Order: sequence, then C-alpha cells, then structure tokens
Amino acid sequence: MATLVQAVRMALHYGEEHLGVTDIFGEDVGPPLGGVFTATQGLRTAWNTPLDERGIVGMAMGIAYAGGKPVAEIQFCDYGFNTIDLLKVAGNQRWAGAGNFAMPIVLMTPSGSGIRGSLYHSHSFESWAARLAGWKIVMPSTPLDAYGLMLSAIEDPNPVMVLLPKALLRVRGDKLIPGEPEDEQTLKEMIDAPVGDRTHWKPRWPKLEPYFIPLGVASLVREGQNATVVSYGRTLPLCVQAADQLTEEFGYTFDVLDLRSIFPYDWKAISRSILKTGRILIINEDTEVTNFGEHLLRRVIDHHFYDLLVRPRALMGKHNPGIGLNQEYERNTVPQLPHIKQAMREIAEEEA
Repeated sequence: MATLVQAVRMALHYGEEHLGVTDIFGEDVGPPLGGVFTATQGLRTAWNTPLDERGIVGMAMGIAYAGGKPVAEIQFCDYGFNTIDLLKVAGNQRWAGAGNFAMPIVLMTPSGSGIRGSLYHSHSFESWAARLAGWKIVMPSTPLDAYGLMLSAIEDPNPVMVLLPKALLRVRGDKLIPGEPEDEQTLKEMIDAPVGDRTHWKPRWPKLEPYFIPLGVASLVREGQNATVVSYGRTLPLCVQAADQLTEEFGYTFDVLDLRSIFPYDWKAISRSILKTGRILIINEDTEVTNFGEHLLRRVIDHHFYDLLVRPRALMGKHNPGIGLNQEYERNTVPQLPHIKQAMREIAEEEA
C-alpha cells in the first residue's frame, strides 16, 4: 500500500501525463531532491525555484494566465503567510472576470504538527485558507483520498489549495491506489529515488488509473448513534481510533465524518448526521481563536439549535504563539488521542 506522499507523487505523475499539468515547481521540488518530503521525485515537469514564496505564487498565476496548468508547492505552510495578499488576488480573478478567465492553480503545502517542527514548521493553515474567497481548500487523511483529491484539484478551473498533514505523509493506506502494485517493496523500487547518487535514476511508473473524489464531499468513516464527530487531516485517524476504543470499552458508537474538503464543505453530510445523533463534536489541531471549527459551530447552532440534545462543542489547538521543539510541548499544544477520547466520551455521556 502506498504512503500518502507516494500517493501525491503518483497523482502528480498522472496529472502531467493525462490532465495537462505543465509545470510542477517550488523550493527543492525538482531534481535531485524532489521535494523536502519527496512528493515530487522523478516527475517530468518538476523544477526548482529560488527561496521565494511570493515568487512561487506569482509565477503560478502567470503560468495560469498564459494558459498553463501549474502545480506549485510552498515547502511548509508556515511560509504561506508571506503570500496572503497574492493568494487573495489569485482567488478573486475568476470572479472579477465574470468567469471568463480560469485560474487553474494547484498550491500544495504540508500543514500541521506531528514532526516536532517547532515554531516555524508546525503551523496549521486551513482556517486562514478558508477565509480566502475564491479558493477551494482540501486536506486528505488517507493516501487514496490524497490521490483522488489531487486529481480533482488539477481538473478544477479555480485555484485549489491542497493541505497535506505532515504527520501522515509517511503513513500507509489500507486501500490501493488504482493501478499501483500490491507489494509495498515493489512500489518503493519503482518510484522512490535511492539514497545517494541519483544521477542516472529514473522512476518506473505503474500504469495508474483515474480516480476523482469530488471536492466538497465528506466521507463517513465510522457510523454510530451516540454522537457526530467531524474532523480532517492529522486528527481524523485519531478520532477513528478513539471511536473504536470507546465502542469496545463502553459500547458507544459514533458517526465519524472525514470532511476532506475544508471549502466547499459537505454541510448536507454534517446536517444529516446531527439529525440522527443530536450531538456534535468538531476536532482539529488549528489554534482555537477564529478557528474554522468555530464557523461550523455557528452554522450548527443557526440550523440545528432545536435538534441538539446537548451543547455542541469543539476540541482545537491551544492559542499559543507557536509549538515548542520539546515533544511534551507539542503533545500538550494540539489534540492527541487521550484528549480526543476524553472529549468523545464526555459528549456521549452528557445527560440530554
């Protein structure tokens, strides 16, 4: 089974061979490194840029204006803050042009904690990104979803930001990417560059098949009756793990929704689940002030105030200036499995 980062790489290869991707670029994106997380190793259209995030976004806009279909990478989302003004411009171009000018940019960037990246490599970006009108924002939590969301992002005429959870990039999925070999070692030998000299290395790509996940459609990864849990990215598999443990220990069952798309998001799936369970808990690792989860809470209250059995709530990261290098600082700054399990148990047990 492929890892999430291998799935991204295969999606980009499919994109440049079949979906018209003209350029894949960013800091260390081209040879010999192929991206700091190896997401772009061996890609035919990959090339390196200077260390200039504003230049990367501006270049992507220029290529798109000229009729190209670029995929740009900001090496870590933490440095996307350097580009907010340009991201806003990119998001309003189709609107300003009455839909006559496509802006088919894919901007991918690793997001979130989990690698002990300390102050400058641990930020979450989805709440900031969701405020950028005109952009579509996705965050996969499995390799298959990463593959399907990336292909849909490439096909979309609007700018799409693909946030990749840093902590999950090396995690293997439990479902095959369409066309990948079943043996993990075979896939590694085919598409992973060797350590050391790569002068003469070339990937042997599997015969990949198209697989599109529509943007804005959530995935119900666990089904239950006691409460609805909405999450995405790094915290999603922790929610699944907590749900399974609480089922085994206490018999509680949960609807666990993987949002997958931050914007547009699947309100129908959220609403349908609330009507079934009457309880909702929203979980992510972004800081708790002006968090995207707070928007979801507001909409839940507006639409389902009289359908709720207990107060809706959210579990989010602490509103600290950053995350420290010490592992204990990181573990106590953003939700971990014990925090998630406790919050899920509390909402299931609260008396209506």
